[in-house]
Amino acid sequence: MKNPFEPFIKLVSLMVALLVIVASFTALTITGILFIYQGGSLPKLNLATENTAELVTEDTSISLALMSSEGMWAAPNWDLVEEQSNADLIKYGKELVANTSEYLGPNGKVMKISNGMNCQNCHLNAGTAPLGNNYSGVAANYPKVRARSGQSEDIPKRINDCFERSLNGEGLPVDSKEMQAMVAYMEWLGKDVAKGESPKGVGIYEMAFLDRPANPVAGKRVYDNQCTSCHMEDGQGMPRFDGLGYTYPPLWGEHSYNDGAGLYRMSRFAGYVKANMPLGATYERPMLTDEQAWDVAAYVNSMARPKKDITNDWPDISKKPVDHPFGPFSDGFSEEQHKFGPFQPIKEAKALAGLK
Repeated sequence: MKNPFEPFIKLVSLMVALLVIVASFTALTITGILFIYQGGSLPKLNLATENTAELVTEDTSISLALMSSEGMWAAPNWDLVEEQSNADLIKYGKELVANTSEYLGPNGKVMKISNGMNCQNCHLNAGTAPLGNNYSGVAANYPKVRARSGQSEDIPKRINDCFERSLNGEGLPVDSKEMQAMVAYMEWLGKDVAKGESPKGVGIYEMAFLDRPANPVAGKRVYDNQCTSCHMEDGQGMPRFDGLGYTYPPLWGEHSYNDGAGLYRMSRFAGYVKANMPLGATYERPMLTDEQAWDVAAYVNSMARPKKDITNDWPDISKKPVDHPFGPFSDGFSEEQHKFGPFQPIKEAKALAGLK
């Protein structure tokens, strides 16, 4: 005969078993907490061998870097500058590059000829940073004929180009102490570079073209997330406390570079930020994707800024870069495409026409 209490007995047995499991789990948890509290540690979960972990780290590092550091140009040892017969002039030149506005800005101690930005806002670390628009190749490659002017330019002419464009101001008198000092500093930086050479890491990183136009709307999102802490939401930078320049420069507006400056070209701005921005990024550890770099360039260079008379630029219009944003052009592409891209079709059309 079937026991009428059998279902009740099974239910009680099940409840007892559950209580035992809960009690055991609670005891283990409390023991673990006490163990950790008293200085113990739980074993680490190892999902890969030690060698594999090292290999992954190395591969990630290599893939992130824009360029190998091997053979990268480095500035001469600053501690040895005193050995130079013109050491004082070289040191003054470096000071002018690093703190241009203090001497030559709107409230400059020597002259008032520029917009408040410093040369090193575009030529990082006083022109010594790899892929930071450094001066390593200046002495070795000037004088030279530049397509933008169609003329031979020496170092003073090139410096004054920056004063008139990036610093939206006036050129220095060629015979001034300030011009002589800046030339002396640039020549000292490139003293070990052979004539005609372009050292590794010179200039600005050359970006691969996107297969679409650069997008200023997407660029604003990048700017808002990555750039406002230094350059401010309104793009007007962070002024120095003494009013003699900027800790971080304005990126648009009346105190920024004008539309004749090199950074007004999308490829120049994108390459510059890719290797150096936001704060903390380097060519070995870039922080922005290529798309983000192009898009933030499109956003920044879509904002209002001073105008420059560039009617005499590029006398041979066939030599204009693919991202020079002002016509006339020797091809059939619009100003819009020359500004935002895509640039590859323009490059291919120039190549078919036998132009660089």
